[in-house]
Amino acid sequence: MQASLISEVTFEGVGLHSGIAARMTVRPAPADHGIWFKRVDVADADPMIQAIYDAVEHKPLCTRIVNAAGTEVTTIEHIMAALAGCGVHNALVEIDGPEVPIMDGCSADFVRAIIDAGVEKQDAPLYAIEILKPVRLEQDGAVAILSPARGLEIDFEIDFEDAAIGAQSKRLNMANGTFVRELSDSRTFCRKADIDMMHANGLALGGTYENAVVVDGDAVLSPGGLRHADEAVRHKMLDALGDLALAGAPILGRYRGVRAGHAMTNNLLRKLFNTPDAYRVVPCTPAHISRLPGVGIKQADLALVA
Repeated sequence: MQASLISEVTFEGVGLHSGIAARMTVRPAPADHGIWFKRVDVADADPMIQAIYDAVEHKPLCTRIVNAAGTEVTTIEHIMAALAGCGVHNALVEIDGPEVPIMDGCSADFVRAIIDAGVEKQDAPLYAIEILKPVRLEQDGAVAILSPARGLEIDFEIDFEDAAIGAQSKRLNMANGTFVRELSDSRTFCRKADIDMMHANGLALGGTYENAVVVDGDAVLSPGGLRHADEAVRHKMLDALGDLALAGAPILGRYRGVRAGHAMTNNLLRKLFNTPDAYRVVPCTPAHISRLPGVGIKQADLALVA
């Protein structure tokens, strides 16, 4: 069955890339609504933008969706991951600015609020996208693959020259609240040299050592250090879940990323939906539902979130 929030939740903060303050309210929505964003500050154009893969316009370092009128919302991946990871299929996300608040650089604040608000089942069938055969992309040494699996699995590898990150890999089955416990508190990360370059070019204007893990060689410059020894690859998996949620329905398949980013994951979805024999849309049985992200989440899981 589909699910929505029981009550609305509100967040305030600045955008990581724009530095613009925004207030965002996630509201319950009826069955078959899906996830939509509404720019409540836009009066002279269509303010509604569907959170769907073909609304994405590629932008470095984040995921941006745009409607036909040019109305956009940027850096949606962390709230999308939280909704998917908490099993929310229908929501209206109202926001009064162009970028989702970065909060502390992960999905933990969103997850806490969603679990506190509660999620209720709706009287409507849930459909999933079942992967039938592998779909693969390769570009400049990066790889992204979707292949058959009984539920959603994410497998990721990264390799950075800074010793504070280095080579990391992790594979998780996303069922039974795995996202909440294992990934939701893992923050976005960057190299100090990249931060300096972005600031010089007017990017990452809202970035601080408090909302990102900043590394320089073997040093972690952010206060408090790392939340997990492999926090970087965990965050890449968080991003991947948020970007995969733009498929428009839960995925039954294994996603593997090797040095993959937002644009590659989105292009992989586009290739999937342009390969009709690679997938099918299936009604979720109880067995399917038991293997989806968000099923089995408990209040006690929040105790494991930083």
